[in-house]
Amino acid sequence: MFNQIATTLQNLDASHKFYWLIGGVAALLLFASSIGWVLQRRITANPNACEKTQKVVNNLVARVNAWWVMIAVFAVAFLAGKLGTILLFSSISYFALREFITLTPTRSGDHRPLFLAFFFLIPLHYYLIYTEWYALFTILIPIYAFLLMPSIAVLSQDTEHFLERTAKIQWGVMISIYCISHAPALILLEIPNFEGQNALLLFYFMLIVQLSDVLQYVFGNLFGKTKVAPIVSPNKTLEGLIGGGLSTILIGAMMWWITPFTPLQSAGMTAIIVVMGFLGGLVMSAIKRSLGAKDWGNMIEGHGGMLDRMDSVSFAAPIFFHLTRYLFTP
Repeated sequence: MFNQIATTLQNLDASHKFYWLIGGVAALLLFASSIGWVLQRRITANPNACEKTQKVVNNLVARVNAWWVMIAVFAVAFLAGKLGTILLFSSISYFALREFITLTPTRSGDHRPLFLAFFFLIPLHYYLIYTEWYALFTILIPIYAFLLMPSIAVLSQDTEHFLERTAKIQWGVMISIYCISHAPALILLEIPNFEGQNALLLFYFMLIVQLSDVLQYVFGNLFGKTKVAPIVSPNKTLEGLIGGGLSTILIGAMMWWITPFTPLQSAGMTAIIVVMGFLGGLVMSAIKRSLGAKDWGNMIEGHGGMLDRMDSVSFAAPIFFHLTRYLFTP
């Protein structure tokens, strides 16, 4: 029975797979919203409810509400095709870089490289994805931009903390533009027997990343006792990582029918996404702590800023992209 259902789903065309996937996510969000509503009603009716419980429930509801908005935005972008996807992620990179630079002190000597990053690198880099110019896409930022930005900055002759300022800008560009852009770059891949379905692979990747974050949060709040890095991120626990990670891997294996992977390969790729996403969250949290900030911003209610949602993506996307390209393309 299961094999028949899986075969039927796998043989659907890309548009029908997308509708099935959106329907499943919507049903899951509806279920989560119902749970949140019930929990909030119980807390309201119980004046003795502890403050921590109220905070967890309110945070969960805010996260689910934000998820409705994010899924709607992603769905519209994917339905709009390649151009819609490129425009969406270029906007994400713009807002992510703005948040990074906002928390990073800059001087007048940094204005030129920042102008280059926002108004030249972002549109050019995503144009390369749109035109499927893979060779230049891979080296534009880590080579040309890496060398050009400090070369432009040095012309201002402002040498105070020059290395520190340059490194911060380069880090922001790498994380916010180069790393995040590897998610939409999945549309570049020419995978045998998967033609015309790359948007599904992108949706699969983004869904796995976000599910991993949510499930680690849920398992961490329910069972978390062992802090992984209490100074860097006090909410991340070993129990949350294991419980949320294994649950995500199971879901990823069940979603193999929208990917070019077998169920076992899908589980393995999901595990890599989970691990890299977890490490990305830790590293970006460490950067926030060093800057004295709790969140990167407040753009998304219940989620903080754009970078708070993209921290896992920034580490997982390049690894997932290049593994998929190496293992599944000619």
